[in-house]
Amino acid sequence: MPSPPSINACRILLPETVANDSTLAYPSPTPATLFPGLLALGQRLLRRPGLSLSALFVLLLFVTALIPEWISSADPLTGSARNAFRAPSAAHWLGTDENGRDLAARLAHGVRPSLLLGFSATLVGLLGGIVFGLMAGLGPRWLDSIVTRFIDVLMAFPEILLALVVITLWGQSLLNGIIAIGIGSVPRYARLIRAQMRQVSQAGYVEAAITLGSATPLIVLRHVLPNSIKPVILLATIGIGHNIAIGATLSFLGFGLPPPTPEWGAMLAAGRDFLSNAWWLVVVPGVAVTLTVISITVIGRASMRYSEGKTP
Repeated sequence: MPSPPSINACRILLPETVANDSTLAYPSPTPATLFPGLLALGQRLLRRPGLSLSALFVLLLFVTALIPEWISSADPLTGSARNAFRAPSAAHWLGTDENGRDLAARLAHGVRPSLLLGFSATLVGLLGGIVFGLMAGLGPRWLDSIVTRFIDVLMAFPEILLALVVITLWGQSLLNGIIAIGIGSVPRYARLIRAQMRQVSQAGYVEAAITLGSATPLIVLRHVLPNSIKPVILLATIGIGHNIAIGATLSFLGFGLPPPTPEWGAMLAAGRDFLSNAWWLVVVPGVAVTLTVISITVIGRASMRYSEGKTP
């Protein structure tokens, strides 16, 4: 006959017993166990220094857009003829322009309209693309034919030309620039959304929802639209940098914000006349536009690769 269990084996583990028993102690938390996602993201960024630098630069752009004074506390609109064409120095670490205005202050205050134009124009183009894509992808054949022909006509014109026409008709302002650039990007998103709608509408889960008797608007909102717009949103991330470049081009041509508002394209246009003796007037805003477009494009492409299951 087996012997009964000992008293120690049958003891009741009170809270203070558990706390004092070293054999039952939980392992101490580490950063890897507390934040596994952040740790994996950090390791991935270290393996991709280009992506890390791009993310850091975009973060600095957002901080500068919110608090431009941390770059320079000088007034971007106030100048002095005595300080005109000052080379980069300790007092003006990016130099001054032809009116004696601090170039670092104007560059920092130009971040906000550039980012606002890029993001807002992309949102306008995306919303317009969704509307036309829904009409063409889910509408009857005759509506699809009309919308498709209209999109083809818009795509026959360069985006910059469409934006110039809109601004010429409505006038120069930040809002008109956003609408003009957004209209120019509508055809690109509309064609992609139409193709995605056609593909998703034939998926098995959509046919199952139709068989179960779900209402058509519910099927569109719950199944078709979310699965069709995901790749388009990733493409729109790259389009933000493209729209910032288009906005700088319009300002360079004189169709941006009216002077003396600090804007990168307008700074480039003003500095080209003094390139021989004040190179910083062109180099500084040109580098800012280039780094911004490249950084946003790198992040957008990394997001697309990650969504496809590839290493960004």
